[in-house]
Amino acid sequence: MSTDKLGAKYPVRFKHVQFPLHPETPPQGKPLTELFAEGDIEPARRQMAALMADAGLEYNDRTHTYNSRLAQELASWAEKQEGGESIHMALYRAYFVDAANLAEIDVLLAVAQQARLNAEAARRVLLDREFQAAVDADWDRSRSMGITGVPTFYSDGLVVVGCQPYPVLERFVNHLLEQKAS
Repeated sequence: MSTDKLGAKYPVRFKHVQFPLHPETPPQGKPLTELFAEGDIEPARRQMAALMADAGLEYNDRTHTYNSRLAQELASWAEKQEGGESIHMALYRAYFVDAANLAEIDVLLAVAQQARLNAEAARRVLLDREFQAAVDADWDRSRSMGITGVPTFYSDGLVVVGCQPYPVLERFVNHLLEQKAS
């Protein structure tokens, strides 16, 4: 993955901030055709498949988008657990490879277990909505920064939006390092 490659080569640190991507999506999901003009999702699918291949990530066609609010709350909790950063790839895989509905608590608990996190603690966090306020704060922060898509790479007022090829992200990092050096 590009961020792993960047982290190995440059003195950078990545912090996940939650973003409200299609928060109006109902828990049962919504067909992707409803998100695209005239229902033509093929150009977007081809573009995503190419970007994911370039990033070295698996990617399968899916038919629906799902509400990711609970997944974001789970991720916010997981990041505070030892080894919890692994939740991000586990959620990615569940959503973009397995086409799982991330609005379902049982699905999220299975993802937590795959990430080697305590499923019972995860269940409590999700049922009690312990990280609801943290995600609300992230959403407010994202909106105030003008973020419109994911992923977004942000530093020192500069932004790169969307899944980008590694050379684009590397130029971004080099530009930031040059600015800090001068």
